[in-house]
Amino acid sequence: MKVMIVCSTAFYNKIDPIKQELERNGHQVITPNCYDEPDTNDDTDNMTQEEYLNFFRTCYYESREKVSKTDAILVLNYSKEKNGNILKNYIGASTFLEMYEAFMNNKKIFMLNDYPDNMLLDEIKGFNPIIINEDISKVQ
Repeated sequence: MKVMIVCSTAFYNKIDPIKQELERNGHQVITPNCYDEPDTNDDTDNMTQEEYLNFFRTCYYESREKVSKTDAILVLNYSKEKNGNILKNYIGASTFLEMYEAFMNNKKIFMLNDYPDNMLLDEIKGFNPIIINEDISKVQ
């Protein structure tokens, strides 16, 4: 199966072992935008407003294209610390959009951990993701 990993850039450092396990299980893996170019997000600080907006527009189109070529997505939703608060099973805006894209294209959606407790909870539940509780072997 062809699986795209989607997650916050804060979790990019956790992708490699999961990617390797998916590949050992016979899956072809597509990584998120900018995963192979980790300094790209740092470069956004030096962009003009127009360059910055074009960067994100390009990322959205690239994600859409990648999702269209998959059988499933795997959402890495670890807990994230932000401003002294722990955001349990975090799913950010871009990851949510990738989940929406997968849903609209009838792709399987796997979530590594349980639902986040945030304002998009009902929408995420509506995607009917398969929660695998960190058991990568359940991606099938």
